[in-house]
Amino acid sequence: MPYIAIKAYPKDEETKKKVVSEINEIFLKYWGCPPEAISISMENFPPEEWEEKVVKPEIEKKADKMMILSGEKKF
Repeated sequence: MPYIAIKAYPKDEETKKKVVSEINEIFLKYWGCPPEAISISMENFPPEEWEEKVVKPEIEKKADKMMILSGEKKF
């Protein structure tokens, strides 16, 4: 705990590593858990697959759990 799953358009490896490292640091700082408790995955989807493989099965079906949706805070 926690497990963070990131789904995004493809980016270069250096950018992905920077983003994952910063997310990891944020959880260490604010969540109060030890480093060994954090797991982060990243899946890349090309733009032409985004709607079918991410929006419909993930975002739309979990709309009630979205904290930020299309840039808008839901809290």
